[in-house]
Amino acid sequence: MSDTVHKPLVLVVEDEAALATMLRYNLERQGYRVEEAGDGQEAMTRVAEQQPDLVLLDWMLPVMSGIEVCRQIRRRPETRDLPVIMVTARTDDQDAVRALNTGADDYVTKPFNLEALLARVRALLRRAGAMPAKSTLGFHDISLDQATHRVMRNGRPVHLGPTEYRLLEFFLQHPRRVFTREEVLDSVWGPDIHVEPRTVDVHIRRLRKAVNVEGEIDLVRTVRAAGYALDTEPL
Repeated sequence: MSDTVHKPLVLVVEDEAALATMLRYNLERQGYRVEEAGDGQEAMTRVAEQQPDLVLLDWMLPVMSGIEVCRQIRRRPETRDLPVIMVTARTDDQDAVRALNTGADDYVTKPFNLEALLARVRALLRRAGAMPAKSTLGFHDISLDQATHRVMRNGRPVHLGPTEYRLLEFFLQHPRRVFTREEVLDSVWGPDIHVEPRTVDVHIRRLRKAVNVEGEIDLVRTVRAAGYALDTEPL
């Protein structure tokens, strides 16, 4: 199975730094690449420089409103079909109609349910052909189906707890790359969650116990004085 998986690029256009950070973190956990823009003009520059696969677009933005950004995206032939989800604090039905009439593919009001938003992102990307209908991560003889949360190793099912699942998902998204405990904590637990780095060691041991049976290669490698990596060879 190929180690490389196409990662759709999502442009988050949001002037609230905390919300932008939260969206980036959760989108990257889903396997997407993420770029950010803090105002409408910067958003148009980003779209021109590297066209994303989807835009999460706040309505109320400095310099140029989200509505105007959406209009400009739809006016340009090269971005006419670019998926756009409008995110706004406006709750009036007429605002939703206006956003959709301007060309937005979907409309989400703040505060939004994160899982529902991520589901809409997945649905739009599938419709646009930017990601496969089934997103499966694989390395060596292990596979992880993100749609069903099923993990298989060498044809047998692997049963993981929630944290061990997120750990394996993270390593499968970055095979052969070494991560420190702190990097794993930030990526799997989140940058604002305060837990001891040794917590990573505990969950790594649980992950190893779950994915390895006698005679199989231990894919979760300990790199002395550095951290951990998913690899078939000792590091």
